[in-house]
Parts: sequence; C-alpha cells; structure tokens
Amino acid sequence: MTADAAAGRGVATVMHVRCPNRLPQAAYRQVLELLAGLSPVVQALPPTAALVELKGALRYHGADPRRLGEMLRVRTLSRLGVDVRVGIGPTVTVAATASAQIPAPGGVLAVAPDAAADWLAPLPVEALHGIGPRQADVLHEYGIHTVGLLAAVTPATVQRLLGGRAGRLAADRARGIDPRPVVPRALPASATVRRTFGRHTLDGAEARAALLGLVVALGRLLRRRGQAARALTLTLKFAGGTSWEKTRRLAEPSAHDEDLRTLAYRLTDAAGLQRGRLTGIVLTAGDLVDAGQVAEQISLDTAREARLVAETAVDRVRDKFGPGVIGPAAVFRRAC
Repeated sequence: MTADAAAGRGVATVMHVRCPNRLPQAAYRQVLELLAGLSPVVQALPPTAALVELKGALRYHGADPRRLGEMLRVRTLSRLGVDVRVGIGPTVTVAATASAQIPAPGGVLAVAPDAAADWLAPLPVEALHGIGPRQADVLHEYGIHTVGLLAAVTPATVQRLLGGRAGRLAADRARGIDPRPVVPRALPASATVRRTFGRHTLDGAEARAALLGLVVALGRLLRRRGQAARALTLTLKFAGGTSWEKTRRLAEPSAHDEDLRTLAYRLTDAAGLQRGRLTGIVLTAGDLVDAGQVAEQISLDTAREARLVAETAVDRVRDKFGPGVIGPAAVFRRAC
C-alpha cells in the first residue's frame, strides 16, 4: 500500500514526539537524528519536541503508523536511554494532543482519522493542543468544559469569546480542522542583532533609541523565521574593551515587539549605565521555540490587542517596501 493510498484509507500520518523535560540539548539532537532515520520530513520543536511526516516512511518501512511509533521508542530507549511519548494522528493538533495524553515516562498513542472527533470530544478543553490556561478559563466561564462542547459552539461565538484569530483556530481544531503541514526545520538556537556606535556615546536617550531599534529588528527576524524567544540576553560593550551581560527569561515565549521591548528595557535599567562610554549593544533572543507551538493566550487588554494587529500590518509594509520605511518615532528621530 502506498502512502497516498494509506492516507486515503484513513491512516494517520502525522507523528508528534515529546522527549522528557530538561533533556540535554545534545541528547535532543540525537533524538532528531533518529527521527531523520525514520522519515526525511522532521520538524524540530525545541527544546524537547518534534513533528514527523510519516507518508514516505509508511511506504519505505512497510509498517503501520503505530508500529513506526513503537519502533522509534525502542530505538530511543536502547540507543540513548531516552523514553519518548509518541502521538500519531491525521493532523498536527490531534497528534500533539495525543502525545500529551500519554503518561510519563513514555508510550505510543495512535488516533485514526475516522475516530479523531470521537476521541477528542470527551477531553477537557485545556487538553486540546494550542489552548492555553487563560483561554481555558474563559471557556469554562461559559460552560465549555470539553473539546466536544467547544466543537458544538458556532465559530463566531468562539471568536467573540477568545478573539478573532485565536477563536477561529480553536473552533477549527476542536472540529479536527488543521491544514498545517509538517515542514522540515532545524531551528537555530538563537537570533542576534547588534549596533556599533561610530563614537563613544554617553547619551542615555541615544542608547535607548538604539536598543529600541534592535528590539524592532529582532522581533521582525523572529517573526519571519516563525520563532519565539523564551529569553533575552543584553550585552553592552564599553570603551577600553570591557563589557556587561545579563540574561532574563520572558514570562511566556514571544516574538512581539512589546514583550521584547519591555524585557530589554528592564535589562538596560539593571545595567545602571550612568556615565559609561558605550561602544556597542548586542541583543540576543535565546531558547527559541517554534511560534506555531506557542499557545495564543486570551488578553482582555484591548490596547495590546490593537498593537498586535498593528504589528502585523507594519510587518506587511516592511516586507513590501523595506525595513526602513516605518518604525518607532524615537528611532527615526535619532537617525535624522
């Protein structure tokens, strides 16, 4: 049976693999190598998860999806001493939800396409992959406690409760609708932007404007990559070759300018620059994750929601006309 024929006969072809929490990066890379031996289409989801497209693997290995999951688990245990949880389903959402339902330390759970809706229906709404705690709280307030109840509510109602895009995604995924493909990707571990001053600067406003420019550039870089940062590192370089560096973690993974700016300003405030003669600033986003795997939390802050909508529009303008055509006023004033 070919992979396409298998998919047509109701065989799930998306695998979601969860490794133990706090798995060392070297061990995680080894798990990814084993996945690459199973299928050529592997999407890394650092720090401890991955997606695998099984269509080609079904044909190559001549095995059903559950058997491939068991094969993978045996390999990670015997070669690496790492037990994994393997969820298999017709979509990314179903596969990821399935892997989260497996109790530690490991196991395999395969959900057939024709059984996905019935399998999802009795699960708590917060168990649906992509639903965050705040979204679940809002749904609970309106008596929506299971995925089946969420699927029964009209999409328009869910959008009113959770917001436009987040509500649309939640309504679709509760019904088993998730067209996202598995995209081969090995995410970089970090993203860095930097600014070097032509002369030593003692101007705090100039330094802050330069930092804001770096935040904007870093946010755009992350969003273009489809990544979100869990941490920021600020490095300040001074005359004489000295430097200061500090890392702090974000409350939640983000690639939004507002979140990055708030933490970057806290970092520079912690530096206590005073009269330090700056020669350069480096801003690094670390512990990156796939932005598609970050739960979109409901926010009752309408001003923030408006800024996020504006950010999307500004990104489109920059993509069309170039990064320097629009930006914060403070950055443009300092550039003049």
